[in-house]
Amino acid sequence: MAPFRIPIKRSLAVQTDTARHTATKTDNLPQLAHARNHAMPLDLDWVASVQANTSAIERRAATLPGRRTVKKDYQAAWLCKAIACIDLTTLSGDDTAGRVQRLCIKARQPVRPDILAALGMEGLTTGAVCVYHDMVEVAVRALEGSGIPVAAVSTGFPAGLSPLHLRIAEIRESVAAGAREIDIVISRRHVLTQNWQALYDEVAEMRAACGEAHMKAILATGELGTLRNVARASLVAMMAGADFIKTSTGKEPVNATLPVTLTMVRAIRDYQERTGIKVGYKPAGGISKAKDALVYLALMKDELGAPWLQPDLFRFGASSLLGDIERQLEHHITGAYSAANRHAIG
Repeated sequence: MAPFRIPIKRSLAVQTDTARHTATKTDNLPQLAHARNHAMPLDLDWVASVQANTSAIERRAATLPGRRTVKKDYQAAWLCKAIACIDLTTLSGDDTAGRVQRLCIKARQPVRPDILAALGMEGLTTGAVCVYHDMVEVAVRALEGSGIPVAAVSTGFPAGLSPLHLRIAEIRESVAAGAREIDIVISRRHVLTQNWQALYDEVAEMRAACGEAHMKAILATGELGTLRNVARASLVAMMAGADFIKTSTGKEPVNATLPVTLTMVRAIRDYQERTGIKVGYKPAGGISKAKDALVYLALMKDELGAPWLQPDLFRFGASSLLGDIERQLEHHITGAYSAANRHAIG
């Protein structure tokens, strides 16, 4: 087992620099090492100037899976990094307290102890657990003392079409129940009708309702029509104070894609260059294979740099992804693939 320990830990030095495993439960994003996004006035000239060269973005995205490759110990290290950035999620109509409790146990111990011991990665956890509002209190109790935050999907998830005052009330109730992160959904109609002031006002009001809880703005990019709309919506959400921008609810016909990701992370880069503020990114929906997670991590490293390989600035919204990563790590240790049902999520 010894050959796996040193290279894995060296490759994950950035992971162990965080305070995740010693943070108290009262912290919000305990590994946060930069200023939060406290919003700025809506700049319509800046929004109007944003364009997206769809053909160029799609060409660049098509090359991404072949541009970077990691093997053996280094691949295992990157997969451990992916685990640390997962928002382990259950958003089903048949969710029960028992299912959420099992998910929280998995978040605390995402990979079998013998595999983590062989990798020298004892203590590794997921980035957060994401649930519906009704399950926030259950998740908070199940994660007590772990330092793992609970994220709640609020604001009429997934369509976001309930009255605004009810969406705001839902945010406040989720925060009161113990959610330290809130995943809000925007009104897609504001983007489709180019009503940027309405989008800004809506997101800003939601951000205020979140208080100290960190806010991820779900753009539902598969329903926005064009990459230019995605870029402009990303910018407006950041101007309104979003701590993260997120692709999808996971319920749309098209969820996270590489062209959308490239568009959104370049909006994040533009925002940081102009304001000095780092905003996080969360692709969600459809990322279920370890090899896909590696592509997304490489993209973040290439486009935004090492700070966006930390869970305070990058998350995967996923449920089945963790199971495939665990299978790949077991193969790395044993040389054999196990059945997927040996790595159940919850």
